[in-house]
Amino acid sequence: MHKPNFRITPAFALVSLLAALPVLAIAQEKPVEYTATMLSPTITMIKGRGGNIAVSAGEDGVFIIDDQLQPLTDQLLAAIRKISDQPIRFVINTHYHGDHVGGNETIGKGGAVIIAHDNIRMRMSRDEFNNFMGETTPAWPKEALPVVTFNDRVTLHLNGESVAVTHVPHGHTDGDSIIFFPVSNVLHMGDNYFNGLYPYIDLDGGGSIRGMIEAVELGMELSNSETQIIPGHGPLSDLTGLTAYHDFLVAARDNVQALIDQGMSLEQTVAANPTAEWDEALGSVWITPEQLTIFIYNSLTGVDHYTALESPETTTE
Repeated sequence: MHKPNFRITPAFALVSLLAALPVLAIAQEKPVEYTATMLSPTITMIKGRGGNIAVSAGEDGVFIIDDQLQPLTDQLLAAIRKISDQPIRFVINTHYHGDHVGGNETIGKGGAVIIAHDNIRMRMSRDEFNNFMGETTPAWPKEALPVVTFNDRVTLHLNGESVAVTHVPHGHTDGDSIIFFPVSNVLHMGDNYFNGLYPYIDLDGGGSIRGMIEAVELGMELSNSETQIIPGHGPLSDLTGLTAYHDFLVAARDNVQALIDQGMSLEQTVAANPTAEWDEALGSVWITPEQLTIFIYNSLTGVDHYTALESPETTTE
């Protein structure tokens, strides 16, 4: 099995709550530490609880990429106001999961226009059962839904640059977009890039290993040695880090495909531990080695949902 030689930045307690649910059991009053990092005169990255956020603030106002978890929206808005006290004009959702769209309802009611791929509005408009989570996410209220949707790409001309939003089919989900700020030379990858931990490939939401690799390859094409790359989760990165992540995804896919080609079942493939090289560094933060192998195996064999392995039967005397 091919195993590239590289290192990935360790996780920094980065995914406290990754879940595709609109309401999570978090005390709204519990303080969250938000960290703001200025990446250019107009772009700031915010890390809090949920997906990483990009804030563009300038002469044309404020727009943001993703808005984290619903119960924490007021705290997030307070963090954004420290960057700019102008109202939020637009929100771009990178995908439909609750840790990226949770603030939509409140921010939408405040007058912001929510922009997303067609599939995000479709999935947010209906109940969605997820086999990996074992949960049904109820349809979101009308105020939380994107009001401007697109099929392939859309461009925002704000704050001194033409911001390119590009759909990447069947990556982390079937509605993902990556967003590139050409003047600031900043790229937001959404959850196609988990920096420092194993990725979640949402098979139930239309995701696939091939699509995730293709999304990362597009991000690499857009980037150069000076590009600052915002992952969906994890610390700020660059082209070197994104390239290492790409090589890991390709190698993990090839390792699993080699076992499939040998005729191995899902159970046998998991037992062969095709992700062994990266398990210590990446496999203990959230997604486990077994889960990642199942994502990849099912994706490569055309199974469009997560299938957990049965636990060994136990007997009691």
